[in-house]
Amino acid sequence: MIRKIVIVGNGEVAEAEAGVIDAADFVIRFNDCRSFGTGGSRTDAVAVCNTGRPAKAMLGSREWRTHPGVVSVREIWSVRDPAKFAAMRAPLAVSHPDLDDFCDDYTEAFGAFCTETAKTHVVIDKSIHEAVDASLSVFAPVLYVVPSSGMIVIAEVLSKFPDAEVMLAGFGHVGWEWHPFAAERQLVDSYIALGRLKRLGGKTLEQDDFRPGWPKI
Repeated sequence: MIRKIVIVGNGEVAEAEAGVIDAADFVIRFNDCRSFGTGGSRTDAVAVCNTGRPAKAMLGSREWRTHPGVVSVREIWSVRDPAKFAAMRAPLAVSHPDLDDFCDDYTEAFGAFCTETAKTHVVIDKSIHEAVDASLSVFAPVLYVVPSSGMIVIAEVLSKFPDAEVMLAGFGHVGWEWHPFAAERQLVDSYIALGRLKRLGGKTLEQDDFRPGWPKI
């Protein structure tokens, strides 16, 4: 039974937190598992950005495919519902023409990778994305394109494991200009106030991107 879950972003994680992370029943990391090592080694799922440049780079990278965090996981979570992002392509072409490859979908390729490596492929449903949008609206976010992958995963975990103790490490709510990080921080703080989330060490959450210059996850 999964009682303790840690969601580990790609930001700085204190070495003292590694033991707590590794002692959890289920650990989720992101993309290239930058937190792996200093932030513990247990990894049960890797949440990936399955559209755009980050997806293309991961799938084409032998380093990613052979990373011990990726090799060891049972599950790969694709955080972007293909139907949701297909519907976003035309509006984004008008509002954000520079994001021309943002909705390029690699979900099937991640599914094929999971089949080849005997992993379970989980595609987070667009209903989670839309629920996050609705929750963020309470905090009057500035104009944004999509919630961060970190926020989507938090929402998925709270929905999927309502009775588990969920802890966060390696997040900071800063990054790509088209993620609503200020509102996400407020939303996470509201979940913490309700007792639904905890921050390891009580530190400010950190979230980093997959590669320099790319959108934050």
